[in-house]
Amino acid sequence: MELNCKHVWAYISDYIDDSVPPELREEIERHLEHCEICSAILDSTRNILVLTGDDRTFELPVGYSERLHERLARELADETNAPTTG
Repeated sequence: MELNCKHVWAYISDYIDDSVPPELREEIERHLEHCEICSAILDSTRNILVLTGDDRTFELPVGYSERLHERLARELADETNAPTTG
């Protein structure tokens, strides 16, 4: 079975938690070797976990939440209109 990006994204959290079966872990790692997008998502997810696990609090820039939601909406709309890759 060859995984595409959407499959990898669905398992990112379980992959980080080391709770995927060994065969699936190998498939994900093979995919990550050649997919810069999924590798970046993995790194970003790990960074978010580190930041949210930190006891310190920090202020987000004004308008950050709105910009984030707009960007996510655009990305999701683009994803539904684009062919599957990876």
